[in-house]
Amino acid sequence: MTGVRRLKLVVVGHGAAGLAAALAASEAARSAGLAIEVALLEKSREEEAGGNTRWSPSYMRLAATDRLAPGFEDDMQQASSGRADRSYFRTLADNATATVGWLQNRGVEFDTPVYYLSAGPPRIQPVGGGRAIVEKLSAAAKKAGVKILYQSALTRLVMAEGKRVVGVDIQSGDGATTTCEADAVILASGGFQGNPAMMRTHFRTLADTIKLISPGTRFNSGDGIRMALEHGASVSGDWNGMHIEPVDPRSSGSAPVVLVYPYGIVVDQEGRRFFDEGSGLVHETWEAFARDIHFARRGSITYAILDIRLFDIAGFERAIRSEVPPYRSATLEGLATQIGIPAGNLRETIDAFNAAATGDIALFDATRCDGLAASSDLRPPKSNWARPITQPPYLAYPLVGAIAYTFGGLATNERAEVLSGNGPIPGLYAAGETTGHFYGTAPNAVAVLRALVFGRIAGQAAVEFLQTR
Repeated sequence: MTGVRRLKLVVVGHGAAGLAAALAASEAARSAGLAIEVALLEKSREEEAGGNTRWSPSYMRLAATDRLAPGFEDDMQQASSGRADRSYFRTLADNATATVGWLQNRGVEFDTPVYYLSAGPPRIQPVGGGRAIVEKLSAAAKKAGVKILYQSALTRLVMAEGKRVVGVDIQSGDGATTTCEADAVILASGGFQGNPAMMRTHFRTLADTIKLISPGTRFNSGDGIRMALEHGASVSGDWNGMHIEPVDPRSSGSAPVVLVYPYGIVVDQEGRRFFDEGSGLVHETWEAFARDIHFARRGSITYAILDIRLFDIAGFERAIRSEVPPYRSATLEGLATQIGIPAGNLRETIDAFNAAATGDIALFDATRCDGLAASSDLRPPKSNWARPITQPPYLAYPLVGAIAYTFGGLATNERAEVLSGNGPIPGLYAAGETTGHFYGTAPNAVAVLRALVFGRIAGQAAVEFLQTR
């Protein structure tokens, strides 16, 4: 019938959540015989698009493509100290394998990676990492008729009587702003780690100077979060929480993590130890460690100190993504000079550590918490992997904290609807890092999985909503 306007769905963001939402919506509309125009807005240029996902290894917490890891929901509660929304994570668990199967049917292949060095929960990974997710879903979305608009930033949500979505304001690359009708909107534009003002507001001094972990991270500037809050959206997650990792500041690569620090010691710029390097597996300690580096250590930098036996650890390369070799010296004094810390202090620190590292080094096992602890008089303690540093040449990696994403975001339900104090906001959905739900520490290998699962749910739910219009 002439004169009838097609319904319009706008998806904001070109990462895992946004692409899954746009593609799922287009497929659901076609399956239901609905004429729905799906547009995806991306603020970056096409060659940069993909946000954090493009640069992420995209590990996922599954035992296999068709089987969830044991204890998945319990682990989510443990990571959040019991604050996680059980309904949200149950929905994630119930839809995880179906979503992976959906990805496989759209060309994404998976394998079972060897994760760094240490053991932990089972994981799968897309072949080609997050880049493969972005490329395969982007191609599928375009083929399905999704209109992708690059260099198009959301600047405002337009609401009718403050109660339902009716449009969006979009700023193009040339600075021009246009208002477009939208019958539903899905926000998948990431967290706010790329926004210095929001970082200062929700964290504290120095938060706006944290290194960003990838080139795509700078596009996550909290736009979707901020605009939804302006219209009464509720919040979720730990607004003082972030996923931050220790990286080599000399590297020019993306996410140049150095995760061998448990197998030696870490010193500050005074040459002193300041924490228990062996208190847990790397995915259990890296957030607190990297955050401490940035906020509590002078110059926001520390140094992992090891000896040549690092290279005897089978597969040690998997735990180092920096392309820059470590500082190396035949003497501790020479190493201290290279990294610019007091040689006498470093010698004193290592002598004290070595005197306490008296356990049987045959017990050393980098793949698990091996119980090889230093003697109880060492402060700070060393609970595992306490092998003396005595075999030259000695090695040092500089370490700084680099942020991947923030935890605070929008409150959503199991249908990915954005919630307000009065319930769901009609026509407004969100997925991925734009939503909250993480508290305390990030559950390992869940961020990309939940982006895909709830992106897909959001796309399907938005189509169901439009079907009632």
